[in-house]
Amino acid sequence: MSEGHSTYTPKTGLGRWFDARMPLPRLVYDSFVAYPVPRNLNYAWTFGGILSIMLVAQMVTGIVLAMHYTSDANLAFGSVEKIMRDVNSGWLLRYMHANGASFFFIAVYIHIFRGLYYGSYKAPRELLWILGCIIYLLMMATGFMGYVLPWGQMSFWGATVITGFFTAIPLVGDWIQQLLLGGFAVDNPTLNRFFALHYLLPFMIAGVVVLHIWALHVVGQSNPTGIEVKSKTDTVAFTPYATIKDAFGMIVFLFFFAYFVFYLPNYLGHPDNYTVANPLKTPAHIVPEWYFLPFYAILRAITFNIGPINSKLGGVLCLFGAIIMLFLVPWLDTSKVRSAVYRPWYKLFFWLFVADAVLLGWLGSQPAEGSYVFMAQMATLFYFFFFLVALPVLGLIETPRRLPNSITEAVLEKNKGGSGHPAAAAAAPQTKG
Repeated sequence: MSEGHSTYTPKTGLGRWFDARMPLPRLVYDSFVAYPVPRNLNYAWTFGGILSIMLVAQMVTGIVLAMHYTSDANLAFGSVEKIMRDVNSGWLLRYMHANGASFFFIAVYIHIFRGLYYGSYKAPRELLWILGCIIYLLMMATGFMGYVLPWGQMSFWGATVITGFFTAIPLVGDWIQQLLLGGFAVDNPTLNRFFALHYLLPFMIAGVVVLHIWALHVVGQSNPTGIEVKSKTDTVAFTPYATIKDAFGMIVFLFFFAYFVFYLPNYLGHPDNYTVANPLKTPAHIVPEWYFLPFYAILRAITFNIGPINSKLGGVLCLFGAIIMLFLVPWLDTSKVRSAVYRPWYKLFFWLFVADAVLLGWLGSQPAEGSYVFMAQMATLFYFFFFLVALPVLGLIETPRRLPNSITEAVLEKNKGGSGHPAAAAAAPQTKG
């Protein structure tokens, strides 16, 4: 996908002068105009571009909000209210930033599920997948720290509960907690540290995103068939084919984002966070933001000791283990076939896994009592079963469907009679001989 020489030709003398010294326009042209992409990409591949747009939106709104925010335990809550009431368009900036975090995670979860479904993590794209997992991990840290900044009841107690779980780690747990908090309890030093890190981490995310895109352009994009590009007829130019599809996908996504910003701005938040933090009053039910709920359910599912490992440490180990599983996916999946389109049994287990993740999210929002605990334990068991048993075993015993010989053949089979993509129709005479 990345082979071949550049076809960029500067049109002006200034362009030639600039190109000879710093070929930035050539890089943009080769990466986003003439860059060849598989002709069969569907709308699931638009979420990479959507995530880039959301990252920029979060950074821009975050920088402006930081100009008005006060990272002091006595003033933080009031400064957020002042942004909402007194800063020009402050309400819009805050709602865009708060809901933008949720939609950022919606897009990244769809992006991850797409990668799992179509086998986008398989060789030679292992490093591309790992870089994506690092981005996800940095997003989780950024989101958690940002949730603390409004200094409401849920912010304070969420930070207290989550950081408290680090104390379960033997030897270094207390030290890690104190390092995060800046003391022995959630207080002003904690707020200052979280604000500094929340401001810094998006720039680290942007740096890893650059590496992610670089790795993508080296190995080339995956596609719904999971078959590598074999000839030029398997590809189309990124512009206009992919850019038009990406633009339409972005517009639809941003429409839903705008709907929440203007009509349901607090729907994805928690009402307790509109009450100033009070260390002396514990909320009836402490929950993190919705995008952490599946992992929160896993954390709370371990209510029993496992030999010398107590339940608290067991929950922490399962929490981190659930994230580590994502990093290990390229080596846990033993199948030679990438796409679930041609793997009937894997497709079934994949959709069960999606349902399990949704169930874990719902259970994370419920009290850790009664039948909810048992359901969370079963859902946690299936989560690890999918990665540690289903992925390696299915690759060994499953009989996949017949794969097409090329991407072009797959496109033509899907669009019989040449009524599909115009580029596919143009390629049809070349594949009939």
